[in-house]
Amino acid sequence: MNIFKKLKAKQVLTPMKLILIGYLTIVLVGSLLLFLPVSTAGGGRTSFLDCLFTATSATCVTGLIQFDTATHWTVFGQIIILILIQIGGLGFMTIAITALIASGKKIGLYQRTVMQNSISAPQIGGIVSMTRFIVLGTLLIELIGAILLAFHFIPEYGVKEGIYYSIFHSISAFCNGGFDLMGKKTGPGTSLTGISQNWYVLSIIMILIILGGLGFFVWKNILKCKFKWKWFNLQTKMVISISLSLIILGTLLTLLLEWNGKAYAGMDVSEKILASLFQSVSARTAGFNSVELSQYKDSTLLLLMIQMLVGGSTGSTAGGIKTTTLFILLISVVTTFKQKKNIELFGRRMDEGVTRTASCVFMTYLTLIFMSTITLSAIEDLPLMPCLFESVSAVATVGTTLGITSSLSAASKIIIAFLMFCGRVGSVTMILAFSSNKRQAGSSLPLDKVQVG
Repeated sequence: MNIFKKLKAKQVLTPMKLILIGYLTIVLVGSLLLFLPVSTAGGGRTSFLDCLFTATSATCVTGLIQFDTATHWTVFGQIIILILIQIGGLGFMTIAITALIASGKKIGLYQRTVMQNSISAPQIGGIVSMTRFIVLGTLLIELIGAILLAFHFIPEYGVKEGIYYSIFHSISAFCNGGFDLMGKKTGPGTSLTGISQNWYVLSIIMILIILGGLGFFVWKNILKCKFKWKWFNLQTKMVISISLSLIILGTLLTLLLEWNGKAYAGMDVSEKILASLFQSVSARTAGFNSVELSQYKDSTLLLLMIQMLVGGSTGSTAGGIKTTTLFILLISVVTTFKQKKNIELFGRRMDEGVTRTASCVFMTYLTLIFMSTITLSAIEDLPLMPCLFESVSAVATVGTTLGITSSLSAASKIIIAFLMFCGRVGSVTMILAFSSNKRQAGSSLPLDKVQVG
């Protein structure tokens, strides 16, 4: 009897493996639905590899596309993409737990553990209530965003199409998806460049991106503390501080670098500010662009890539190494310079292992970017800059491109799809899914010191 119990226990998937399999399943189902002739405009059929690429991009809320969403896909295909974006933004386990709650079934310890790993929750307790908060909060914000966008899209496209456009772009913006339907009017692959001077629409899109990128745990803490800074927990203070700093610094530096550049040619001061602000916000994994990025200087592109790599916050719809990871790495440097033993911030002390985790995440992303950039450049015979930009955009689930996505070979598409998948599932999750589930005991080997730096 004990033998059977042990075998059964071994057969149970670890939370990391279940998360991995769950996203793979969603991507494959989405690919098959997009592969149907009814999904492609004009009565043709899109190749399965391109469907797989698109489904991966949508599920991983990236936004890199082989074909323009508005002109290549039918309404059926666009709705499939939108559903994948919504699932990717919320997380498949959030959807699964919500379905179980709606059916009245009991949520067991295993489901709670998987959910904890899926949304990077600090503890198992309160997972069910947190799931409700995530779903209801997401739907409410997306609804408000759609209503506000409707004031622009309905007069522009009519009632039926205007409502559809409002819903699509609200969900895509909040989930940091980067997909848009503007290609039908402004041309394929133009993103939001056709409305680059529209403060109203771009402001709503930016607010939705920021709300999605802050993270559900941050918003719950903000609401619980009634917007009072002194009551916020450490993570909320870190996320708000670094997010505001990145937006402001990114806007100012972009404005400075591109003030007399080709990308801002013919713009007045307010338009330049809007373009810089929007790109600073969108670069952090949203994937929209209001100006032609290929016109940016290399220095500005490097700045964008840094912002892309950082991404949003833990437990949000955004990707990247996360704002808290950057903050911890920066504070670790300051702590080392001050010769302090512990990392201290906002009157709190951090766990010693947090720096090791942050370093692991950072180095994993850098390794993926380094290897994929060299491989893409070799396969496609392209300069390093567009390949580097594409790699960062994919692994950080951003979706902006310098125009090489549509011309990639089959091998390069697979590499980019893999990067997008790693970025959404999480690099550490991918590693742990294939590692031993046993926790290693402390080392008993003799201690020796190594000089660093």
